[in-house]
Amino acid sequence: MGSSSSSEATGSRRLTSLRAQNPEVYYSDDAIVTADDAVIAELKRIAAGNPRLRSRLCTHPDPSSGLHEMLIVHHREAYVRPHKHLGKPESFHVIEGTAQVVIFEDDGRIREVLEMAPYGQGKRCYYRMPEKVFHSILITSEWLVFHETTAGPFDPSRTAFPDWAPDGSDAAEVQDYVTRTGALAAEHLATP
Repeated sequence: MGSSSSSEATGSRRLTSLRAQNPEVYYSDDAIVTADDAVIAELKRIAAGNPRLRSRLCTHPDPSSGLHEMLIVHHREAYVRPHKHLGKPESFHVIEGTAQVVIFEDDGRIREVLEMAPYGQGKRCYYRMPEKVFHSILITSEWLVFHETTAGPFDPSRTAFPDWAPDGSDAAEVQDYVTRTGALAAEHLATP
């Protein structure tokens, strides 16, 4: 019982060190940034209260850092608009949940679908995406928790969005797009 209380106190202390950059993005002031079940639960709580149903803990010191490492939480209903990164790759490691990472040709046709899950489930648990590849995430579990790494500093002009996918402002349009993309991804996976 004593070690459980100690563990809960440690987790609570970690949660108070989160500093909001905005309602979705948090940083830690700890010298050594760590995460445990309590931190992931707090990120889920934050995501559930956000309109876009997502949150992230940036483990790098600030947006100007040269290396960006983030623990990211998305709910199943979160829309990840297809995008590509200019001049920087990204890596993605699943911690909890399942998803399909959809890789697109520049015209919006599906090139590949990566079924993702944590290690030990017989699916891919990690990828490294080169720059200039359109991709999106279709979340197939209630929550997806992943570790993402990319080059900094943060510069929104280094992310490009296609005109063939909705921008996220129209919920019905997004739902239609996600449904169609999910069906096409399933067809792609079923084709030998």
